[in-house]
Amino acid sequence: MSHVAQLPDCDHSPTGIDGVTWNIMGQVYTPKQYDDQQFVWHATFPEESFVPPHTHPEQDEYLSPLNGAVDVVINGVRSTVHAGEIGHLPKGIPHAFYNNSGKVVQAIFWAEPAGELPALYRRIHNIANPRKVTEIAPEFGVVFEPPISSAR
Repeated sequence: MSHVAQLPDCDHSPTGIDGVTWNIMGQVYTPKQYDDQQFVWHATFPEESFVPPHTHPEQDEYLSPLNGAVDVVINGVRSTVHAGEIGHLPKGIPHAFYNNSGKVVQAIFWAEPAGELPALYRRIHNIANPRKVTEIAPEFGVVFEPPISSAR
């Protein structure tokens, strides 16, 4: 699961640029640095939170837990990224991540190139409905698999 990548040189605290934070489906994302080549954010994942399967057609995504571990599923294959390791979520390949650690996990994420992720996070901030998020995301270069409804 490790990939030859280097953790971005930035403050790893949950303090964001200009005090900005986004509530992304129950997780807290704080932007750390941003330019055309790279977007870096700190993520706080409450217990049992997750990001469902999705694809970035034009971006490689990386994550590095600062504590605990994050389970990832890449193209249907599950593995775990532990604190201090770097996980690579390749562009064009469906991936998801899950906090199954039993505690809050802090992590640094980054995407190369930055693309429209900051704009997506601004747009979906405080939207709790997964179906609405999956409808909005393609406008910003992220394609979620259709959500499975529990209501039948």
